[in-house]
Amino acid sequence: MTTSARSTTAPTSAPTTAPTSAALAGIKVLDLSRVLAGPWCTQILADLGADVVKVERPGAGDDTRHWGPPFLRDAAGNDTAQASYFTACNRNKRSVTIDLASADGQALIRQMAQQADIVVENFKVGGLAHYGLDQATLRALNPRLIYCSITGFGQDGPYAERAGYDLMIQAMSGMMSITGRSDGEPGGGPLRVGVALTDLFTGVYASSAILAALNWRHTSGQGQHIDMSLLDVGMAILANQAAGFLATGQAPTRQGNSHPSVVPYQDFPTQDGAMLLAIGNDDQFARFCAAAGQPQWASDARFASNTARVRHRADLIPAMQAVTRTRSTADWIELLQDKAVPCGPINTIAQAFDDAQVKARGLRVQLPRSAGDGIEHIGGVASPLRLSAHPPVLHHAPPALGQHTDEVLAELGLDAARIAALRARGVV
Repeated sequence: MTTSARSTTAPTSAPTTAPTSAALAGIKVLDLSRVLAGPWCTQILADLGADVVKVERPGAGDDTRHWGPPFLRDAAGNDTAQASYFTACNRNKRSVTIDLASADGQALIRQMAQQADIVVENFKVGGLAHYGLDQATLRALNPRLIYCSITGFGQDGPYAERAGYDLMIQAMSGMMSITGRSDGEPGGGPLRVGVALTDLFTGVYASSAILAALNWRHTSGQGQHIDMSLLDVGMAILANQAAGFLATGQAPTRQGNSHPSVVPYQDFPTQDGAMLLAIGNDDQFARFCAAAGQPQWASDARFASNTARVRHRADLIPAMQAVTRTRSTADWIELLQDKAVPCGPINTIAQAFDDAQVKARGLRVQLPRSAGDGIEHIGGVASPLRLSAHPPVLHHAPPALGQHTDEVLAELGLDAARIAALRARGVV
């Protein structure tokens, strides 16, 4: 099943649906993960050409299949019972339903693992050992297996057995302490980021670790265990904020949309709303000042360098706000866009998808689905990976629950009678 992922002429490195030699062609991934971090990782691998088989609970499936509204709509435009959340991170995969609590189901997973290159799971520490599906057991059966475990707090430490969720990690890591307006402002207080940031970054880091392990296996012939922790990732992505604390011992605080180390780098009011200025160096600031009719700011000792602007932001920002209110957002963008001054609108998601650059890059995709459930197409966002020789290929829409069970089990060598017997007993 293929479709055109782009409505405009695309660069050769853009995501495509045309047949190609995919970067990860021939790599088999057994996906035992659910919700977001693990599925995000395996979707990256799937987009790069790996054959990802997602194992789900019979009758229920991944938790996110039910995290709605919003729900997918059928051909008549009516809501179905299938949540759109699931579709964000499960395209290009095949779905099978297997009961891991049953001996027969466990035997099927072990058989699949012997043929796989990669296993990704996000059960609690020790959770899969009860089923004989832990990394030690499966890697004993297949020494070349790369087994990636994703947990809230890692495989060791005092919190190892605790369940971990993105919101909890955003709070514990300090991310929420630097997100939102300061306590003294209206609406002040800690805020989570608008998407499950640590889940998403954990998925990206996990895919990088898996690719590194694959490369090592090329020379060693051996797989390995990858221990991914949401908390580890949450701390890592504090980036410059963590670096600032480690350098000074002073914990950074919330300051809305402004930057702790760069000025002016924030939202500004306009005649009809707001815009974003991301001025990252002194030359950009000087060009902005000239365009805004305030060239004297660039030579003012309080504002002439970024360090000075940070120290005197309380003087500069109100003066700038008085000027930015004199033009509309569109007028400011038109004025500054050819002067290499980073300036842009603050879009809604609807406005972002309607943006000319977003359209030109083909970032909105429509994938057809033939699962017999009345859902004919599922929308999504194109892969951002732009490889010139092996671009991502969008083969399949996110699957219906168990859509490929018979197909995958047949590839394991099970005949129709055996599959029917397993289904009758609720194993699949």
